[in-house]
Amino acid sequence: MSKRKLLQLVQEKLVNGWDDPRMPTLSGMRRRGYPAAAIRNFCKTIGMTKFNALTDLALLEHSVREQLNKSSRRFMAVLDPVKIVITNWPSDDHIEEMQAVNNPEDPDAGKRPVMLGKEVYIEQDDFMEDPPEGFFRMRPDGEVRLRYSYCITCQEVVKDADGNVIELHCSYDPDTLGKNPEGRKVKAAIHWVSARHAVDAEVHLYDRLFTHETPDSAEGDFKDHINPDSIAILPAGKIEPALAEVEPGTTVQFERLGYFCADLNHVPGKKPVFNRTVTLKDSWAKAQAKG
Repeated sequence: MSKRKLLQLVQEKLVNGWDDPRMPTLSGMRRRGYPAAAIRNFCKTIGMTKFNALTDLALLEHSVREQLNKSSRRFMAVLDPVKIVITNWPSDDHIEEMQAVNNPEDPDAGKRPVMLGKEVYIEQDDFMEDPPEGFFRMRPDGEVRLRYSYCITCQEVVKDADGNVIELHCSYDPDTLGKNPEGRKVKAAIHWVSARHAVDAEVHLYDRLFTHETPDSAEGDFKDHINPDSIAILPAGKIEPALAEVEPGTTVQFERLGYFCADLNHVPGKKPVFNRTVTLKDSWAKAQAKG
């Protein structure tokens, strides 16, 4: 896309400046959390040509994932939370320290402590009241493992006046820490954040800025092809306390969710903001596998 049209996007406030994480600019990529090494590797991969050529954006995302998989620390964060109350927990004030792996690709990264109490948050999507076949996460009377922790079984679903699920009452098996329950198959391990220790965060989910791969040459005005779903703001995220301490510009992995960057414009003392860098799904690698 020409610089003139990019300038038009900025001047008409169709994006939030040159460093908007959706913009194809170095400042936008930096704010989104793209590592410089990934961009260099991408440039080496596509090489140089005298002719105009199109390169699938998925190849750039593939380079970003490869780099971040090696270097980024893992954390747990819940973007759309629902609360779990562990009904047979020893007491309201009882806290246990779990050990979570910082990066399975880097043994030297070590582990970090994660606190577990009577109440935790999990993703809304990790629970279904009437799940289809093949759904192995939380369900009524179903058992799952809280990652790095115990197995829990859902016993009661609490709803509000509109029928929305607002709380799950579960029991835990104290004999399942670090081992599978004897005679029972637990097929899923879901991420979570302790309700007592969680820090509130705002999370921005970014997608491609345009719905057409070549908006310059598409029918109509190029602005007609701006993706209306190129950003989604989730204001009620819950994150590990350690995530609130990372430096602006640091890219980490939210386990099971994707790679996220602490926003460069974060103001200390205010709610942390994280921008999604890239999802975990790698469409480029799948395309290569198919030949």
